[in-house]
Amino acid sequence: MEHNNFSVINDKIESIDLLNDLFSDKRPSLVIHLAAQAGVRFSLNNPESYLESNLKGSFALLEAARNYKPKHLMIASSSSVYGANPTLPLKENDKTDNQISFYAAIKKAIENMAHNYSHIHDIPITIMRLFSVYGPRNRPDVALFKFTESILKGKTIDVYNHGNMQRDFIYIEDLTEAIYILTSCIPSIQRDGLVNSFDSISPVAPFRIVNIGNSKAIKICDYIEEIEKVLKVKAKKNLIPIQDGHVENTCADIKLLENLTGYRPSTPISVGISKFIRWYKNYYK
Repeated sequence: MEHNNFSVINDKIESIDLLNDLFSDKRPSLVIHLAAQAGVRFSLNNPESYLESNLKGSFALLEAARNYKPKHLMIASSSSVYGANPTLPLKENDKTDNQISFYAAIKKAIENMAHNYSHIHDIPITIMRLFSVYGPRNRPDVALFKFTESILKGKTIDVYNHGNMQRDFIYIEDLTEAIYILTSCIPSIQRDGLVNSFDSISPVAPFRIVNIGNSKAIKICDYIEEIEKVLKVKAKKNLIPIQDGHVENTCADIKLLENLTGYRPSTPISVGISKFIRWYKNYYK
């Protein structure tokens, strides 16, 4: 999207000509790349769609950025790139070599491509590793939406890993606030060394990775309990093993985000879930 002049693209993002035409016409100074085929589960069954939309689409965007040089390109990545990393909280400088889903592997590949374009073509790029985003207008395939819908309809919900997985849930308004403030944090090559020991700035490119999460690990069983509390309905649960491709636990170290922006996401799940359910009931009557 373009700063102060939002553009909607209805055609495929992987069209290099389309994006080049858009950049040529609008000459955006700020580009925020949020478009993607999302979800770990679907990537197990249809990996080719992730190659097409996510990898080729991001390549097309990088090509347009190479040709028309925005002042700042921001790209949404995912906490899934941390893969089987067992150490929490997850830090931007942690090794990310063990992705366990195709979705995550493609996201990591996009990060690597972006670093290359940033280095070769001097494009300032911020990679935003988003944790579990939730709130009004959530996708129908995410946990909060599915749980709420099924509980209200009296259906049984599948609870993976018997409810013992942990997720770092970040409320949508916190996420958008963090992205907005990060727009002015344009990376530049640090020729005199890192600003601090935890900065993820590249030594050879105007390129930085930033976690955006709530920095709290919430058990899925506690998350469901909060939904039950707001709905005043007890869920029927089918406790099953963890699915292929899903990591057991996530929790973001957001020290870098806070250091760069002075902002720390803080909406508790009790507030975020209440707002989602209020929206859901109003929207679906």
